[in-house]
Order: sequence, then C-alpha cells, then structure tokens
Amino acid sequence: MSILVDANTRVVVQGITGREGGNHARRCIEYGTNIVAGVTPGRGGTLWEDQVPVYNTVAQAVSDQQANVSLIFVPAPFAGDAILESADAGVGVVACITEGIPVRDMISIAEYLKHSSTQLIGPNCPGVITPGANCKVGIMPGNIHTAGNVGVVSRSGTLTYEAVQQLSTLGIGQSTCVGIGGDSVSGMSFVDVLQRFNDDEDTDMVVLIGEIGGTKEQEAAEFISSNMKKPVAGLVVGASAPPGKRMGHAGAIITGTAARASEKAKALASAGVVPIPTPADIGRIAQEIYSGMTK
Repeated sequence: MSILVDANTRVVVQGITGREGGNHARRCIEYGTNIVAGVTPGRGGTLWEDQVPVYNTVAQAVSDQQANVSLIFVPAPFAGDAILESADAGVGVVACITEGIPVRDMISIAEYLKHSSTQLIGPNCPGVITPGANCKVGIMPGNIHTAGNVGVVSRSGTLTYEAVQQLSTLGIGQSTCVGIGGDSVSGMSFVDVLQRFNDDEDTDMVVLIGEIGGTKEQEAAEFISSNMKKPVAGLVVGASAPPGKRMGHAGAIITGTAARASEKAKALASAGVVPIPTPADIGRIAQEIYSGMTK
C-alpha cells in the first residue's frame, strides 16, 4: 500500500504544453508515472510529444482517459481556477506546484474544497511520490528515492529531498513522500497526511519536517499525541529567523509566539515525537528509531 498515489494513478498534467509543465511531465514519465492526458485550453485534439493527448478541459481528460490525479503547472494568476476545474471534474488528488498564488484566491479555494472530495497538495510544493509504485507526481528528483516503509511529510521541498537522500543512503526506503508546501493557506495539512500514514499498513514510521509560521506543527502534535500509533521523528527549522521577516516560503514568518520554531519543537516533543536536532541528523535519528523497531 501507499498513500495518495500508487500504481493505479492516472495523471493529467494541466499546463503540459508549457516549458515547466512539459519538462517535468517528461521526468515523471521517465520515472514510470502513468501520464494519460494533458490540458491546455485551445490546444485540445493535439498530441504532446506524439504520445500524450491534450484536451481543452480537465472534464474531457477525466471522461476520455479516466484521469484521477492532476499535476498543475499553470501560472499563478490562473492556477486557482485550474485547481477548481480539477475538483469540479471529480479528480481525487491535485498536486499544485505553482508558486505565488494570491492568498485571497487560496482562501476561497480552501473553503470550496471543504465541500469536495478532492485532496489538494500544495500549492508551492514539490508534490508526492510513491517509490514502490514508480509514481512521481511532482518535481522531486526521482533517483534519490527508494521503496520502503518510512513515510516523509514536509513543508519544505528542499528538506524533503535532503531527508530522502539521507534515508536512501542509509538503506532506508520510503513508502510515500509528501511535500505539503510552505504557503500560509494550502491544501492538505500535516494532520491529513499523518492520518493516512497511520492507516497505511506499509508505513512503519514517519519523518515530519516543519518550519516557522502558523500552527500546523502544533496541530500535528495534538493529532500525534491522541491518535498516532507509529513513531514519528520531527525537525522544525527556522530557529534563528527574526520575527516579522518572511523566510523563503510565504507562510514562513513569525507572527506570534506559537509561530516560533522553539514552540513548535516543544509541542512536538511533548506529543512524543523524537526530536531531530539539525537537518544533518535526519537520517541518523530515523535509522536509530527504525533499527530499534526491526530488531
């Protein structure tokens, strides 16, 4: 098993005829992902690179190709509508890579999705990958991933790659890796992903990577304390960030005591999460926990 994407995933790429959409669609296909359609309004009826049919709408791609996951590379001013189009077409999982979607747009989208069965990953995220199914829906480097039983969930794309590289180097494979994105208003939260890892029989433990800003880590801590049956190792970055200054991600800004790295780390530790001192320690801590579980 895995979460969110697997061997049955059929991907439609919104923006496949653009430079970024096309570039990453190629890499996904090379990894083994089943990309069955692309969507670019006005380009319907054509073939992308003589192999993938392009449609004018997501609804057509779902009807003709049974697409059930969408990967979005649409420019920020139009990405919000692209998310809603996929939701209206009944797509189960949407990974939106686009950065810079206005917060006002995302507030409306988040409210709309509360009444939908669509699960949104992102925006401003690397996407999701299940190595055992050769299914990569996003921009992560596929070659560093190996199949296994450790789930990874992170607000940071780069630190997701760092975690995976360390795990794979130590011979520890991953069940599914999810980059939930660093925007202040986004789709799936830590809790949403942790719930799925908790229920996944092939995930034995979880590595969680948080950062300053918001209260997503405190919400995760509450869930872990009350519900999580599997060990979790956690890293929170941004301990040296000055209050009021946005650090990289749109949501990485200290706007109150709860948004500080120290408060987040404290909440996670109180919930039983094994602390990871620095990014360089991700693999070591995970290995200590995992080795103890498999003895």
